[in-house]
Order: sequence, then C-alpha cells, then structure tokens
Amino acid sequence: MMSNGPILELRNVGKSFGSNRVLAGINLAVNAGEIVTLIGPSGSGKTTALRCMNFLEAYDEGEILIKGQLLGYSGTGRELKHRDGAGLIAEVRRPLAMVFQQFNLWPHLTVLENVCAPLVLGKKMSRDDARKKATAALAQVGMLEKAQARPARLSGGQQQRVGIARALALEPELLLLDEPTSALDPERVEEVLDVIKALANNGMTMVMVTHEMSFAAKISSRVVFMADGSVIESGAPATLFRQPQTERLKSFLAPWFKRPLQLDDAEATHA
Repeated sequence: MMSNGPILELRNVGKSFGSNRVLAGINLAVNAGEIVTLIGPSGSGKTTALRCMNFLEAYDEGEILIKGQLLGYSGTGRELKHRDGAGLIAEVRRPLAMVFQQFNLWPHLTVLENVCAPLVLGKKMSRDDARKKATAALAQVGMLEKAQARPARLSGGQQQRVGIARALALEPELLLLDEPTSALDPERVEEVLDVIKALANNGMTMVMVTHEMSFAAKISSRVVFMADGSVIESGAPATLFRQPQTERLKSFLAPWFKRPLQLDDAEATHA
C-alpha cells in the first residue's frame, strides 16, 4: 500500500514492562525529509519509543503506521495472539533501518562482509550486487579503505560509521538512530556526527535519540522532549531550546543554559 501521508506515525502508543508503564500515549508523525530528535532524561522512554517504531519492542497500546500500514498487528488486539508473522512485519518495516548504540558488528567478518550480510541474508540479494551496494555505502561514510579490516582493528568511531553504512546499504526511506555516539570516546564523537550531518544535508529522513544537545539544536527539523514516558514538549529547535514552556524542560536544559548552545541564526537552518 502506498501512502502520501507521513512515513512514520505513532498514534497513542503505549508500552509496559510488567507493571512499569514506560510509554504513555505517544503521538508523533514524521514526514519525508524531516529530522526529528528525541531528547530527555534517562528512563524517559526515548529508546523504547524508537525500538517500538520498527517493532524491536512490541507496543501494547495504540497504533504505529509505516507509510500508512499498521506495524505488527493485523487486528484491533495488541496481545501476542494478535501479532503478525515475522515475514509480514519485515515487509511493513522495510522502509526503515536502524543504527544502534552498540555497533553490533560480527567480529569474524570483514567490514565489507558486515555491510553485505543483511543484503544477502535479509534481502536475498546476490553477492555481487550486495558488494556493489556495500562498497557505495562504505564510501559514503568514509570507510571504504577499511573494507577488508576486521572490526577489532577499528576505533569505536570507525565501527559506528560501519554500522551507519550497513543501515544505508538497505536504502531506507527513514533512518532510526539510537544514541549513535553514546558508546564512543569523546575524541571519536565528531567523526560520527559529521557523517550524520552529511546525511541530513543530503535529505535523509531521520528519527534520532541523542544526548548531544548542541548537535540536536543544529540539525533537527523538530525536537521532541520526553519525560516519564510522555511527550512533554515538541517544536522547532530554536523555539524549544530558547523558549521552553514547561518547568520540566527548563530543568532538563538548565546545564546547557549555563554554557553556549552554539545555536545562532546562521546555523539554525531548520528553525
């Protein structure tokens, strides 16, 4: 089914782990070309929301639609017995790809083989075609020269760039990024942020969870602040960072108010 609406839409999405309700009625729509960044304190539900977006976590309430198609369930129920089969779930979420906090590279495979593997195993692509797409993706993130290296020979920043290449090789319409710099040493953060910025400049649609506030302020079309499993505020970065409307967001941003956010009118292109 084709849709002219949002690529991704969450409608009153809820998620519980036992008695702990970690998402409480999340509503969000992401249109083509947007960069939506989720911020908030640890435990606010950001990563759970992101994982529900591609059904790595099964949501309990509401609806998640990808290009107009309901993800994970065919009927009105949200219990295990109502879930779609793995093949249908994979088909619905095909427009999405995800970059994780941990790099999740296979240590026994080369960089090139790591990027090829999802294409061969998941998309049933020929090895020659997979190598072509993987080579192009590695070139896009500046890692082609390391194509024959094993992950253990790479820095954390290089491994994460390979992780991004692996996602890009799938040619997604929307890229999900879960704190892509959180596992990196400080000196490696910028190289990964530069790759993400280049993707943004090329029009990639993204939903990103990050604690890099200055980067979120510069790169985002829209910033969504979450706390206690709910969306508290959402808006353009210049408005949300400079004019927070709730005490909860003001408290969260207080450390950044004490130093420059590095957000000026020339840089706030999405504001």
